[in-house]
Amino acid sequence: MPVSLSVVVSLLAGGALSSAGAVPTAPDDAYITGYAAAVLEREFRLSGRSLSVQNGVLTLSAEELAGVDRAQVVAALSGIRGVMRVEVREPAPSVAAGASGPAMESLPTGILPPGHLFKPLLADPRWPHFSAAYRYATNRRDVRDVAAVSFGETISLFRGNAPAGQWEFGIQAGVFAVFDLDAESKDLINADYFVAAFGGYRQGAFSALGRVFHQSSHLGDEQLLRDTRLNRINLSYESVDLKLSYDLPLGLRVYGGGGYLFDRDPSSLKPWSAQAGAEFRSPWTLWGRAIRPIAGLDLQSREENNWNVDVSLRAGLQFEAVQVLGRNLQLLAEYFHGNSPDGQFYTREVEYLGLGVHFHF
Repeated sequence: MPVSLSVVVSLLAGGALSSAGAVPTAPDDAYITGYAAAVLEREFRLSGRSLSVQNGVLTLSAEELAGVDRAQVVAALSGIRGVMRVEVREPAPSVAAGASGPAMESLPTGILPPGHLFKPLLADPRWPHFSAAYRYATNRRDVRDVAAVSFGETISLFRGNAPAGQWEFGIQAGVFAVFDLDAESKDLINADYFVAAFGGYRQGAFSALGRVFHQSSHLGDEQLLRDTRLNRINLSYESVDLKLSYDLPLGLRVYGGGGYLFDRDPSSLKPWSAQAGAEFRSPWTLWGRAIRPIAGLDLQSREENNWNVDVSLRAGLQFEAVQVLGRNLQLLAEYFHGNSPDGQFYTREVEYLGLGVHFHF
């Protein structure tokens, strides 16, 4: 078991360091503007006269894209290092037609498209992504020092344009494991397995995600051997959930939703749950646009635990110039208080502080 954990940490740290050495600083807006103008002229025969870049957000006029495949242009510009997103602004409609704000970003369509319509939830303890973290449990005597790792991904299989906005469907999968660092062999305490099919939608600043998923939970062998009094639970269930999100100015975002469990084991599990949260991704960067402050607050409540609120808070830095397989490196401090997110211990109240490395799109 210690070999597995050391391999995980080494791979994550090695990938981050190698990327950091190859690309020391993030490009500035002037660099992106020049690069984007060259791409437009060389690949699409466009002048780029409406092109502008501010804090990595690249903006073009829809009028300039007339006669070319807009999705191809957006895909080409989105691939430029340092571009946070691409916005295509429509001509302002007349007052009689009902004026509305400018159209927001349109992502590439088709099979296995890049990007996501519904952005990852930074502070959700069970959002599938790659991470490794140290946690110190403040309210437990049996397990104090914990290593938490996750392996996961969200893959869009197909994306298309709707009469208003865009839609997509895809899959999510993840493994979430915790290890006791105080044990001689760094025992595996618990591992949760998650797989989902999802549908996503975005129109401007509004986005939605609906999922049908399976989750099962398993105790580590060493944990069972050393704690014979532990009552193992064969925890497994399917669930449906829906999350709604809205992007606000200045890098703010709010979201909320709920879920329902079915095909539950044990069958006595109460099915309903609710979730809400807020995030901040700073529109301002530090140290030559290399670092972006970010933070997230996630609140979850379950009928099974008498609607007690689980509080998850993460805050830290996103390194714009350090990417691994297209994912941004994030260094986040974290705090959690509530019923344990680790499946076998869902009835236990835990509180911990931690520091982790995360890789997110």
